[in-house]
Amino acid sequence: MTGRFVGFDLGERRIGVAVSDPSATIAEGRETIERSGESFPWRAILALLEEADAVGAVVGDPIHLNGSVGERAREARDFARELERRAGIPVVLQDERLTTVEAQRILIETRPGRTKRKRARRVEDVDRVAATILLQAWLDGRSAPGTGGEER
Repeated sequence: MTGRFVGFDLGERRIGVAVSDPSATIAEGRETIERSGESFPWRAILALLEEADAVGAVVGDPIHLNGSVGERAREARDFARELERRAGIPVVLQDERLTTVEAQRILIETRPGRTKRKRARRVEDVDRVAATILLQAWLDGRSAPGTGGEER
């Protein structure tokens, strides 16, 4: 399936967002959506999907390193189900273990002279890069040899 996919990395205060190119090959980080409380800003999320002309979405599944499911993973799964219902597009979960750690490493390596940036901006960068990593991993996995290119 080709078309744009949108990746979401859910956090307690922010949602990192990434969008694929129309050929569903490359993920690019987009804006971070602010969150307040336990609810989700559905209007902003749905507007982003519409603007991207998304054909599907990928939600980070924050399972524990040992593979068990905790409260954050249950929240991500509930979000994915509700997103699919509200947006009317397929939504899949992507294992996001260590994506934040990887995002922090990438930002440190690519921006060594920016150590005094404001913390809020750094956190937004991490959220955006983490969303990009998880969406790219899913895109790459769809076309990996032996997968037949089928959706997961």
